Amino acid sequence: MSTQYESLQLASLYPDAFNVPAPEKPAGRDVWPRKPGVFIRLVASEPVAEGVEPGKPELELVTGQFGLVPTWVKSASDAKLRSTKLVNARSEIVTTSNNFRDAWLGSQRCIVPMVSFQIDDLRNGKPVPTRITRVDGKPMGVAGLWERWQGAGAEEIVSFCLLTVNANSHALMHRYGQPGSEKRMPAILNEGAYNAWLTAPQPEKAREFMRAYSAALLTANPVQK
Repeated sequence: MSTQYESLQLASLYPDAFNVPAPEKPAGRDVWPRKPGVFIRLVASEPVAEGVEPGKPELELVTGQFGLVPTWVKSASDAKLRSTKLVNARSEIVTTSNNFRDAWLGSQRCIVPMVSFQIDDLRNGKPVPTRITRVDGKPMGVAGLWERWQGAGAEEIVSFCLLTVNANSHALMHRYGQPGSEKRMPAILNEGAYNAWLTAPQPEKAREFMRAYSAALLTANPVQK
């Protein structure tokens, strides 16, 4: 399971790969739990009248905390404790998990742009941080969920997490993670599926995007110190 990823630092990648303007202030290069990162979501719009052809979806880039904060969390201190453990959402149980159910059923889907994600190689006993990227070097768009938490006062936390899928049979990702445990990987979206993921009319329709990305399109390299 990945709890750290590398954000996009080249401003031109945002409009070129995701059709959104680059953030005014670049996110930190390495994003880990409770650090700020950016995600892409639909701009809220009025319902389309029956018989009217829907227009092209409008997208926005939002800054939020990596690590979801459910709306039922009672305090900011509790939010800090919980969010570090809620950076990954198992796609198979989002409808039954108290942590992620509201965001999933509310269609609060997003895309998390990244250059790579990091996972430990434990095959020789000693953890070796390993960087997973696309073979062609292009950025990845990972399916995620976002949430907005509001405290008793004016305090607000916008947060997000990554959706993950089983990788036990994945030709690359089955090598990583704890030996004997289930292998997981982020739900990387195909480039042509970005808008369809965000605009899926029903949560169950969105499940169709929860599949492992082709191993032939990914490469792994030890992190250079």
